[in-house]
Amino acid sequence: QVQLVESGGGLVQAGGSLRLSCEVSGLTFSLYFMGWFRQAPGKEREFVAGWGWVGTTYYADSVKGRFTISKDNAKNTVYLQMSSLKPEDTAVYYCGARLGGRDLYSVNSYDYWGQGTQVTVSS
Repeated sequence: QVQLVESGGGLVQAGGSLRLSCEVSGLTFSLYFMGWFRQAPGKEREFVAGWGWVGTTYYADSVKGRFTISKDNAKNTVYLQMSSLKPEDTAVYYCGARLGGRDLYSVNSYDYWGQGTQVTVSS
């Protein structure tokens, strides 16, 4: 059974930092492209960051220079370090796993999802 479990969300003031974790089990972690998405109330789920199979990283323009994605194959875990947080970063953050072959920025390209973790940034 495949499981993706996010953790690390919480309430933080603007300008602060958080590190999200996504622990994966039930699949061959090294074979999957891992992505972070977020969904704010009333909005669609959007791509935030991704880690490719050869370590290539991808970021949404809105988070470039502030967020960093990393991956630890030994721990089957992908991380999202978030700094200089803004109120507009408030959302539920999800990690997803995909084998590839499709648009990495699209939610429809991902095979598995976690349950999400809430991030709230106060002004």
